[in-house]
Amino acid sequence: MKTIQYQLADGIATVTFDEPNSPVNTMCLQWQQDLSELVAQVLKDTDAIKGIVLASAKSTFFAGADLKGAMRLKRADASAIFTEIELVKKNFRTLETLGKPVVSCLNGTALGGGWEVALVGHHRIAIDDRKIQFGLPEVTLGLLPGASGVTKMTRHLGLMGAQPYLVEGKLFSPQEAKTLGLVHELVSPGPNAAAELNARALAWIAANPSAQHPWEAKGYKVPGGLPSSPGVANMLVVAPAMIKKQTRGLYPAPEAIMACMVEGLQVDIETALRIESRHLAKLMTGSNARAMINTFFFNLNAIKSGQSRPGTAPRFKPTKVGLLGAGMMGAGIAFVQASKGIATVLKDVSQEKAEAGKAYSAKLTQGRVDKGRMSAEQQQQLLARIQATGAMQDLKDCELIIEAVFENRELKAKVTQEAEPMLAAGGFFASNTSTLPISGLAKASIAPEKFIGIHFFSPVDKMKLVEIIRGKQTSDETVARAYDYVQAIGKMPIVVNDSRGFFTSRVFGTFVMEGVAMLGEGIPAPAIENAGIQCGMPVGPLAVLDETALSLSLHVMEQTRADFAAEGKTYVATPGELLVADMVRIHQRAGRAAGAGFYEYPKEKGAKKFLWPQLKPLFEKADAPWAITDLKDRLLYRQAVETARCLSENVLTSVHEANIGSIFGIGFPAWTGGAMQFIYGIGIDAFIKRADELATKFGAGFALSDEVKAAIKRFEPVY
Repeated sequence: MKTIQYQLADGIATVTFDEPNSPVNTMCLQWQQDLSELVAQVLKDTDAIKGIVLASAKSTFFAGADLKGAMRLKRADASAIFTEIELVKKNFRTLETLGKPVVSCLNGTALGGGWEVALVGHHRIAIDDRKIQFGLPEVTLGLLPGASGVTKMTRHLGLMGAQPYLVEGKLFSPQEAKTLGLVHELVSPGPNAAAELNARALAWIAANPSAQHPWEAKGYKVPGGLPSSPGVANMLVVAPAMIKKQTRGLYPAPEAIMACMVEGLQVDIETALRIESRHLAKLMTGSNARAMINTFFFNLNAIKSGQSRPGTAPRFKPTKVGLLGAGMMGAGIAFVQASKGIATVLKDVSQEKAEAGKAYSAKLTQGRVDKGRMSAEQQQQLLARIQATGAMQDLKDCELIIEAVFENRELKAKVTQEAEPMLAAGGFFASNTSTLPISGLAKASIAPEKFIGIHFFSPVDKMKLVEIIRGKQTSDETVARAYDYVQAIGKMPIVVNDSRGFFTSRVFGTFVMEGVAMLGEGIPAPAIENAGIQCGMPVGPLAVLDETALSLSLHVMEQTRADFAAEGKTYVATPGELLVADMVRIHQRAGRAAGAGFYEYPKEKGAKKFLWPQLKPLFEKADAPWAITDLKDRLLYRQAVETARCLSENVLTSVHEANIGSIFGIGFPAWTGGAMQFIYGIGIDAFIKRADELATKFGAGFALSDEVKAAIKRFEPVY
């Protein structure tokens, strides 16, 4: 065996998982083969075995499935996958029904398939370390825990109790596992922890020679009752509708998990396990799981591991960072920085405005104090890290200064020139612009190689993504330091090259303007908004444009026109941009902040917003042809085409940044795996064919040049 070590001494069979040339243990093909060999050896040694100990030679217990292998699967492989899964479970069942006590010694994290390995043990002992995580997060990758995880967790916790850990993929610590009864003993962390785990395991084996799982025992009852129990049955009436409301029918995994849970409790365990295998085989060979594994495992890991961090500059650990502008964005960045222990100088034109920005952190932390999630002392410590000021001199010795003032080129140039002299030696300067090219803004800098774009998303405390924009003169070291800063404040950085709108704002603009263009074509506003919801966007294009402000879109258009004129070019506004201009100038509807946009915002407490009734007489045409499939495709394809153009133009340099940026920055539907994975999931040829159809019907926004087609093919990931 190559991935499993087996030792039999004094009646104790010690099984140690140790995958060679890997930092973690996985259910790779070699491990599956070794598991069969292990079981054969255990059966041979049955008479000599008094108990079995499952352990790990890694710093973690077991990581789970081999996801690279999963990425290579095709729908035709479902039958073979079912057979493989069934064999793993047959081996698990052989070990746990041998009539010998099995103990899992959990020295570290066990997630997904790793937790399912742990569940083979009748008794589980873990190190009591808060950094250790247990659980079954498969649903977040479009899968279900199919190596007996659904079946066993449901029998351990009951239908209601297991739901958060299966349908939602909620993780839990060793302490929480002990409370749930999923871990039976805890061992203090430290140099003697491994020896203590083993000693406890041997003691339990000696005291429980005839151990078995609870459901094997006579008189076992499912916690909380069977699906036929009145309380559970009442819940099951609404559960499918609740799941459908959350998934919009775009994520098959939660529905499959719930089906396994309910059906599995109505049959014997062998049949329940078989039901689980069938559902997993179908999910594993489907496009949704492939898309989600690609993005939420491989692409996210690429970001976390710093694949886009250039050069070899030492890691930058920010200790003092200044912010220019205490508005919503500056105030949000201040809170996030202070939460991570970074001394923050929040500067505005007056002390009063700066204090108002700091009050945002007080408001956020007070909510946490009221809910018991933060102590009053911790709140005061956080607020003490934020120095609100109206004096530029207070920015002295900041390692980084970020300007977060209004999107006006002259204003940004002014504050840059005033603040840069305050930087500490070797410090760098950043602009939080969302659209203005960084290379142009850097002209105001005394050191353009140390000038960079760091684009946050609102609300900063909730949005995980930060877009780092490299100007034409920005050095590798500055990009690396910006990358380190973003990770230091707990955010996800993507690095893009300079252009108007960069990546996220540019692609976001295509989504909202395609929606506005549909309105101008006479398509009913409710149909446009529903198309956005149905295809998986968080909200419809008209609603999100209201949130970001129609007046801001108009300002960006006017700034772009002025920039074009300065370069001797003529800017031609799109139909969507012209309609937005009319909404602001003629109809005085500037967006939600102004109290009126595409929607009405009633002032009565609890009243919900609704589409402005005048949209119908102003824009809707009874004879306008439309189909919901076209509307949904227009919203998704328009963004995907623009993302591919960004790759072709070298604004983007990797697929992982395209996918992560589109999901976490723009809200591109997670079920697709991101804007580029959407293309690869459909198939390049099928995508090009449909994009050509849309271009013929709805304009050049969907047209794919030969260069863009070549970029799509060149960047296709291979597993």
